[in-house]
Amino acid sequence: MIFYDCATAPSPRRARILLAEKGIPCEIVQIDLRTGEQMGDAYRAINPQCTVPALRTTEGLVLTDNAAIAAYLEASYPHPPMLGITALDKAEIASMNWRMEFEGLLAIAEAMRNSAPAMMNRALPGPVNYAQIPELAARGLQRVQHFMDVLDAHLTGRKFIAADQFSIADITAAVAVDFARVVRVKPSEQHVNLLRWRAGLALRPSFNQ
Repeated sequence: MIFYDCATAPSPRRARILLAEKGIPCEIVQIDLRTGEQMGDAYRAINPQCTVPALRTTEGLVLTDNAAIAAYLEASYPHPPMLGITALDKAEIASMNWRMEFEGLLAIAEAMRNSAPAMMNRALPGPVNYAQIPELAARGLQRVQHFMDVLDAHLTGRKFIAADQFSIADITAAVAVDFARVVRVKPSEQHVNLLRWRAGLALRPSFNQ
C-alpha cells in the first residue's frame, strides 16, 4: 500500500494514527500542501480531489477520504477493532465519530479557511477555488469553543468517546482538539474531563504520529 500524507495536516493524521494502531506497514509519500503540491498535475493524476490523505490499496484502488480508508483498513485488518464489534457498538462509534468530525474538525476548518490569509480563495478543500466568507469564520470559532465544552461534558465518567473502547471516534476527537490551536482555541483548566482523556491518549504510541 502507498499512503499519501502531509505531516502537518489534521486529516492525514487521523489515518496515520489508525495505521499505527493496527500496525499496518505501508509506503509513505509526503505531499507538501504549503507549496500547493496537491494541486499539481502529478498528484491530480493520483487523486483528482487534490486532497490528503489518499491510500493506494494492495488491489490498486485509490481511496481519497478518511471514511473509505477506515472502512477498508478495518475490513482488511480487523484486529484491533477500531469501528466496534457489536451492532450497537458500531452504531454508537459511527455516530460519535461523525459528531467529532462535524462539530470539531469541520468547525475548525470553517474558522481557519475563512480567515487565514494563506487560504485566500481556498475556503474549501479540493480542485475548485472558493472565496472566504468572514461571517463563517466567526461562526466557526464559536462552534469550536462550544465543541470543547460539549466534549468535556460528554467525557464525564468516561475513559473513551464511545462504546467503552478506544475507537476511531477518539482518534477524530483528539485530532480536532489538537488542531484547534490553529484558531487559538485549546482546552482550559475547566475542561477537566477532556484534559484527563487527552492525557490518557498521549500514552499510546500511535499518538506520536
